[in-house]
Amino acid sequence: QAQLVESGGGLVQAGDSLGLSCAASGRTFSMYAMGWFRQTPGKEREFVAVINKFSSITYYADSVKGRFNISRDNAKNTLYLQMNSLRPEGTAVYYCAASRSLVRASSEYDFWGQGTQVTVSS
Repeated sequence: QAQLVESGGGLVQAGDSLGLSCAASGRTFSMYAMGWFRQTPGKEREFVAVINKFSSITYYADSVKGRFNISRDNAKNTLYLQMNSLRPEGTAVYYCAASRSLVRASSEYDFWGQGTQVTVSS
């Protein structure tokens, strides 16, 4: 069973950049597609980006395309999300998650981190 721990959240201003990391335990990290999601109070968890096992395919939500970049280092069991040109609507708790399939639906993810807060001030 994989354990995921996010880090890198914080308070930034609109237009700033911020990088998130997700450290995975266990030897199975490279077997999973990895995704980032975000959630604000009272709303459903929203898909942000996903990357396949080999880092050869990535998908992004339209709202972040061109500003966010997802990447992974299987040797370090770590997933990354580089967020540029942040907007106030990007304020949320960001979660990393692992899935056996390259999918956007949160219901298809097997393991989740505890989340890290990102706050973007205007």
